Amino acid sequence: MTIDTLLKNAEKFELDTYKKPPDFLERHVSFTGMPEKHPYDPGKIILIADPLSTNVSYYEFDITDIEGAEELPNLGTIDGKSVRIIRIWVRRGSIGIRSTPFVVEDTVKR
Repeated sequence: MTIDTLLKNAEKFELDTYKKPPDFLERHVSFTGMPEKHPYDPGKIILIADPLSTNVSYYEFDITDIEGAEELPNLGTIDGKSVRIIRIWVRRGSIGIRSTPFVVEDTVKR
């Protein structure tokens, strides 16, 4: 099958529009990333914002503050590894932690 055949068959793309109740969107904020278990607290979740980046940052939330979760398409690397991505909906006013690890270095060379 050639690319021309595939393009001719795909005349129309059916998309489902994203529908959440209006009050849900007013009371929650969404965060997207790769979920991980918290290393020592089973009541919390860690969400790695961009897991394939060299500049890693992550969020930490109490599981009780999350009122919705959705699976998103997985990310894939060139060497065939895949990363699971989810979107979570966290109640507004909840306390979360945003962390960006870094290496301590002088910015001026001596």
